[in-house]
Amino acid sequence: MDLFGDECPRPREDTPTVAPLATRMRPACFDEFVGQEHILGPGRLLRRAIESGKIGSVIFYGPPGTGKTSLANIIASATDSAFVQISAVASGVRDIRSIGQSARQRLRSRAQRTLLFVDEVHRFNKAQQDVLLPFVEEGILSLIGTTTHNPFFYISAALVSRSRLFEFHPLSDEEIEIILLRALSDSERGLGRYGANLTKPALEHIITVSDGDVRKALNALELAAVTTPPCPDGVIEITLHVAEESIQKKAIVYDGDGDAHYDTISAFIKSMRGSDPDAALYWLAKMLYAGEDPRFIARRIVICAAEDVGNADPQALILANAALQAAEFVGMPEAQLPLAQAVIYIATAPKSNSTMKAISKAMADVKQEKTEAVPEHLRDANYPGAKRLGHGEGYEYPHDHPSHIVEQEYLPRDVAYYQPSDQGHEKEIARRIESWKDKLKSGRQSVASGDS
Repeated sequence: MDLFGDECPRPREDTPTVAPLATRMRPACFDEFVGQEHILGPGRLLRRAIESGKIGSVIFYGPPGTGKTSLANIIASATDSAFVQISAVASGVRDIRSIGQSARQRLRSRAQRTLLFVDEVHRFNKAQQDVLLPFVEEGILSLIGTTTHNPFFYISAALVSRSRLFEFHPLSDEEIEIILLRALSDSERGLGRYGANLTKPALEHIITVSDGDVRKALNALELAAVTTPPCPDGVIEITLHVAEESIQKKAIVYDGDGDAHYDTISAFIKSMRGSDPDAALYWLAKMLYAGEDPRFIARRIVICAAEDVGNADPQALILANAALQAAEFVGMPEAQLPLAQAVIYIATAPKSNSTMKAISKAMADVKQEKTEAVPEHLRDANYPGAKRLGHGEGYEYPHDHPSHIVEQEYLPRDVAYYQPSDQGHEKEIARRIESWKDKLKSGRQSVASGDS
């Protein structure tokens, strides 16, 4: 049947009955596939490519249990191309070269294309990717790669540029419910022969804790069904208590050096910057729950305090630094308390990025403009011979003057890097700077008047 036909092929006879439920319940055709409507809905690019039989090279990228491998298998069952499946973990350069050479011979002798499915393609090293690239580039192989890692970080730019990328999203609660109920009623591949009954609270718990990962949900359902003794009437009652035992801890998708890591810390910082303490606390909790190093989180809090609060509330940096020290001192789980305190303080503090803008402008000038020499009167005069060089000559000591300020050259050219905002304590800083300018101006006018 066509990939988008109304009928699905029966399960392969060589599929072992001992295979996990998640494997047995893999969709056999597109009609059984659930989720990813954003790329597989009617008229979407991927669906059009599959329907036309011109899939080309693609990389499916997204969290586990979202259907990447299942869709690759569906495409394989519907294509006229030769299908070869390898694992990036178990295959070496020699294997890839052999597959590519066979594909070239197949194309020449039979005009048949080859579809290469590579699971965990992000695990290919540079040498493996370099060997694969020419075959993909010449169209000898069409690649279907699946990965849970961002391809832009783990796969060579050359290979990525020759493939279409499709991002898979976690399944919705409704989509996981469809799959779980299908598994309960399917007597051939699923749990229908067990006569199991899944209570609504148990169903909701499995869906919630699976966190969009249908494989995790199916594994929990299978464990609950096969380990629960039947009632006197023969029915296996999967209650909330049974479900809680079957899927005990929610394992958050959070790899320490991948997308989840960078995306979550980005959301965390942007929530503090955006003055949303609740969102910031949620992202903090997610990172801590997933096992993120609290010292890494604390360092980001310190940076946020300086960059996004700055002198609008100078206490923010002090509290952030205290949280960093406390996190290092007490460790987890207690470290969550000072971290949360600092996060709430920074999120609710007045915001100003004037400090960040000021140092950025100064750094740009140092990098791009002519380097300024230190004026003679500002140079160090605390060593023998300094006076003979004229160092420090003419320097005015500010504390000897009214308001402890005096007009003198501190930089050879006129610049204005720091522009205090009208937020929080910076209002007072702006007022103070303006008052100094007024006093210096008044002093100049007084001197001018005396000279005249």
